[in-house]
Amino acid sequence: MAEKTNAPRRILVVEDDLGTAADIARTLHEHAFEADLVTTGGEALRKALAGGYDAMTLDRMLPDADGIMVVRLLRENAVDLPVLMISALSDIDEKVRGLRAGGDDYLTKPYHPDELVVRLEVMIRRKDSAQAASNTTLKVGTLEVDLIRQVVRRSGTVIELSQAEYRLLVYMMEQSHSVLSRPMIFEAVWGYRFDPGTNLIEVHIGRLRKKIDIEGEEPLFHTIRNKGYRLGA
Repeated sequence: MAEKTNAPRRILVVEDDLGTAADIARTLHEHAFEADLVTTGGEALRKALAGGYDAMTLDRMLPDADGIMVVRLLRENAVDLPVLMISALSDIDEKVRGLRAGGDDYLTKPYHPDELVVRLEVMIRRKDSAQAASNTTLKVGTLEVDLIRQVVRRSGTVIELSQAEYRLLVYMMEQSHSVLSRPMIFEAVWGYRFDPGTNLIEVHIGRLRKKIDIEGEEPLFHTIRNKGYRLGA
């Protein structure tokens, strides 16, 4: 079920296939969401820019625009509405394009209705948590991250990170002291389903260890055998 609020969560459903749009709307209503349906990218932009929505489902292929163009224009206009991109295009390159353009998540057709709902709930919860947080600094031991300036420090010393390293570190700090599996990390940080053949996580955690777990500081990165990784003293 969606989290209880004073008013139902409003979802902007962008889908040109009326049958699919009706299915999405029905699923959302069953989980106490409100759904507003539009069929074109132009309508989606107009309504999203006007505000009032908690999240958007965005079809990748629209009659007047590419979904990637729609989400890119939203971000260029500083609209931080959580966007769940939905597409029959399932290859990794397409997912990466959608996420890099500004999508928050990517769901491949066909999908189970429950997965659609859960992904929307997670996106909304993340945005709520970010808005509700009065403290814009994450801290674990002597490690801290200024989320506004995206500055990482350990014992006062600034540490330079790539964007991928920064996203991974923030996620692990938000979940500090919890054991995070490789699939959990992969989907949360890179935004698509885990490929057991990749060593992307090991490479990035290895780089973070070298930059953060320096001599004289207590190690914060821990490998939990057969389970995953944990960040914490």
